[in-house]
Amino acid sequence: MTYTVKPGQITFGQPIGIIMMASFMPFPPGTPGNATTFSYPVLYERVPEADMEHLVYDGDQALLEPMLEAGWRLVNAGVRAVTGNCGFMILFQEALARELPVPVFMSSLLQLPFVSRLLKPDEAVGIISASERSLTPEHMRIALDGAKANTVVAGMEDQPAFHAAIHAEVGELDFERVEREVVTVAEALIEENPSVKALLFECTDLPPYAAAVQEATGLPVFDYSTLIDYVFSAVLRTRFDGYM
Repeated sequence: MTYTVKPGQITFGQPIGIIMMASFMPFPPGTPGNATTFSYPVLYERVPEADMEHLVYDGDQALLEPMLEAGWRLVNAGVRAVTGNCGFMILFQEALARELPVPVFMSSLLQLPFVSRLLKPDEAVGIISASERSLTPEHMRIALDGAKANTVVAGMEDQPAFHAAIHAEVGELDFERVEREVVTVAEALIEENPSVKALLFECTDLPPYAAAVQEATGLPVFDYSTLIDYVFSAVLRTRFDGYM
């Protein structure tokens, strides 16, 4: 076997590259920003300009160039696929996918057409977002890419513990309080919309609470961790080991 190195490459064996927004918040296991979330190595690149105000609230298109630069740094370091750590990065999905020579998947919302196809025509996907007010038709257009889906959206922005940790960025996160808030929001969404038969977390800070939400609702829960694991399983296949 012959091994090769790209110019400037100093590390190897990280199949997934993650573009990180600028934030001051803890990342519990289950979030993309916590490397122990994954059973395989990942590589990070931070975009200092991509903070909550510019990325989530404003959807600032001026972030495209630094996002592309971060993506290229990851590609040049040898990753096999590039993702991000905020569902609102879907605004840059099309541009990064056009330019980067590896698979790109910038938001858990890319799962929406697939999840919708698992359901009956009159059933809906419940989307839980970090900020319902910031989730625009443009985000949804990119996610669906012409597909149709019944969706209902709920936001976490008015939940006190979640808001303090994620939106106000106080530097602390009360895991048990946030978990209760996520479960409450999910249960209320389903109670108000009985057609919801699957849940999709837009926000990358929500996967740590997916098991609790599923225990409370009994529904399938899709999030960023399910998407990243899926892509990893495709870009780095292993041989099957069994008996005949």
